[in-house]
Amino acid sequence: MLPLRKLGSQGLKVSAIGLGCMGMSTSYGHADEAESIATLHHALDHGVTLFDTAAIYGPYANEELLGRALKDRREKAIVATKFGYDIVDGRFAGLNGKPDNIRMAVEGSLRRLQTDHIDLFYQHRIDPNVPIEEVAGAVGDLVREGKVRFLGLSEAGVANIRRAHKTFPVSAVQSEYSLWERSLESEIIPALRELDIGLVPYSPLGRGFLTGAVKRAEDYPATDFRHGDPRFQGENFDANVRAAQVIQDIAAEHGAKAGKSRSPGCCTRARISYRSPEPSVEAICRTISTRPASASIRARSPGWMRLSIPRACRGRAIRKPIWP
Repeated sequence: MLPLRKLGSQGLKVSAIGLGCMGMSTSYGHADEAESIATLHHALDHGVTLFDTAAIYGPYANEELLGRALKDRREKAIVATKFGYDIVDGRFAGLNGKPDNIRMAVEGSLRRLQTDHIDLFYQHRIDPNVPIEEVAGAVGDLVREGKVRFLGLSEAGVANIRRAHKTFPVSAVQSEYSLWERSLESEIIPALRELDIGLVPYSPLGRGFLTGAVKRAEDYPATDFRHGDPRFQGENFDANVRAAQVIQDIAAEHGAKAGKSRSPGCCTRARISYRSPEPSVEAICRTISTRPASASIRARSPGWMRLSIPRACRGRAIRKPIWP
């Protein structure tokens, strides 16, 4: 079975490997529900406890899928979902972090997930028009009512993390983090250590770049989010492929696939935070630690290997924005 990791200091414990469910309903082209449910059950049977979804995935379809998959198995799972958008006629219609919308969102998520509580409730993106104190306070009310157990933030910056945590304890912050996307290291991760907040890194394979199997934006169907992602376009794509090539070269030397020698978030203990888990997993991960000046990787292939990736190889042509 998988070891557990603590998220925050409020009592939340999750498996060291989690499963991000978004791609089972949206964003990566056609999805097969039967295969998705089989995957969810397989993860449960092998000790995965943390399952990550959101109202916007589908929208709604992903929460409904997870609700069906976890029916009669709910006690084995830690369910994380997200709020923070207006959804009109099945489409994204803007950010909405108002307390009344949060209360409406939790009722919808509870219904779709077929549960009486949500373990980890994230604000999906910061609404700049609503003070974060109001958001944290609203979720705090839901915790006291028993509808939510823990508060999380997704893609939040240091200022909002601190302000929210001062209002109501934040147990986890979810952000993209891998060898390919390391913008958290200068400010976010030190703040999480200081505040004793868990890090939930997603996309440990760098949206596929670290596998060596990515294509240009125009080669993906219009229904795939990568079709419109600037990181997959033109010169950005070329720069990102070059940056990821070092992983492929090292993997080839050891007779392994690039995806097996990946990602600073994977089952991390040492330098990031011993409380950080590895949810939102695109593939089962095993390994590693990071250092401020270089990426230190240990990967199980034939034996252990250790390497350093020069700073010059770690940049990206385009970085995604994080709210302040």
